[in-house]
Amino acid sequence: MNYIGSKYSLLAFLERTTDDVTGGNAAGGVFADLFAGTGVVGGAFKRKGCTVIANDIQHYAYTLNRHYVENVPPMTSERLEWFNSLSGEDGFVYQNYCAGSGSGRNYFTDENGRKCDAIRNALNNLLSTGEIGYDEHYYYLAGLINSIDKVANTASVYGAYLKHIKSSAAKPFKLELLPLVEGVRGKAYCLNINNIIRKIKGDILYLDPPYNARQYCSNYHVLETISRSDNPILSGVTGLRNSGGQKSAFCSKRTVESAFDDVIANADFKYIFLSYNNEGLMSLDTIRSIMERYGKYEQFTQDYHRFRADKEEARNHKADSTVEYLHVLIK
Repeated sequence: MNYIGSKYSLLAFLERTTDDVTGGNAAGGVFADLFAGTGVVGGAFKRKGCTVIANDIQHYAYTLNRHYVENVPPMTSERLEWFNSLSGEDGFVYQNYCAGSGSGRNYFTDENGRKCDAIRNALNNLLSTGEIGYDEHYYYLAGLINSIDKVANTASVYGAYLKHIKSSAAKPFKLELLPLVEGVRGKAYCLNINNIIRKIKGDILYLDPPYNARQYCSNYHVLETISRSDNPILSGVTGLRNSGGQKSAFCSKRTVESAFDDVIANADFKYIFLSYNNEGLMSLDTIRSIMERYGKYEQFTQDYHRFRADKEEARNHKADSTVEYLHVLIK
């Protein structure tokens, strides 16, 4: 997924730095990724031999990490052809996110929305009747989240839909499964970080919080609803769900410093790594001063290509790249 803040292109930098700081002792330890997003970091460290704890307050992210972290080979994909053969249904996605239903919203073509409904409803039925267990359920649901995003009629995020169907969104939806990650079975959670930090412990803690006021719950609300399958009451032109309980304290200048200090103070981990850039709500000096209260602090940097979700001419930023900082605390 083309995801805000994705660390896919920074994985080599992150793995190299963690190896340098820990003396190459990451493998075999407990690695926690508590702003896990689409799971690329947790998956990489699972492959390295770590027992991964993944957490994200967004349920679609939990679904992806539940698959990457907890599912291990072998697993069967024998139902994939059956899912793709299902006839479309006029379910919640079609009724609320497709223009043909009369909703006025244009997130997916009518056909793709109906197909998504059919697969999501089938997954609910299979789980409720015991025909599949939770591992298989999240195997297919993670694939659904990733696959439906590929045909979304948006400019990368779901803060708005496009007026006309773009070429990629016009393609027929097809369910594809995400890869199974070799390694030790870990554990995924869907909790507020300031709560889960008090319940876990391990060797390496990786933090990749939001850097600015852009809330993930607003930018990915459609995927959240598909993941939860809870048929929420929607509001406004864009069909936002009520997500007040998922708003991050890290997206507010007023609350970010106290929330960050609380995480660091209560983290029962020897090594703590924080990804942050030079344009975030917290200044680099603030981060340093908070982390230095609890141990030895270091800092590493790398240039990083800026995420773009809107048209080039609408950007106010002058630079195409920003500086990604990896702040390190040895407690």
